[in-house]
Amino acid sequence: MVEFIEVDPGDLHLPPSRPQGADPGKLARQIAKHGNSLDAMPPLQLVRGKDRHLRINDGVTRATRAAKLQPGVLVPAEVIQDLPRLDVTRMPKVKEVLP
Repeated sequence: MVEFIEVDPGDLHLPPSRPQGADPGKLARQIAKHGNSLDAMPPLQLVRGKDRHLRINDGVTRATRAAKLQPGVLVPAEVIQDLPRLDVTRMPKVKEVLP
């Protein structure tokens, strides 16, 4: 069951594959191409874990760009999986690793 929501990207937990956050080169390319515009940004893909905390599955760079350039602005996301036993809080949040 896919659920579409709006989220503050800074409050999302990073996936285990990207504990340091977005790739700096890719982030720079996205900022150069899109600036601080979030128009037409594809939805982030998220996993909902224990206590309803959210972890990014796809879109670390997009979430980082949004959190860095427009903090607090909600962006579209889709929850693609519910894993109520998964503790995603072990990973840092996007806002904790902003460049």
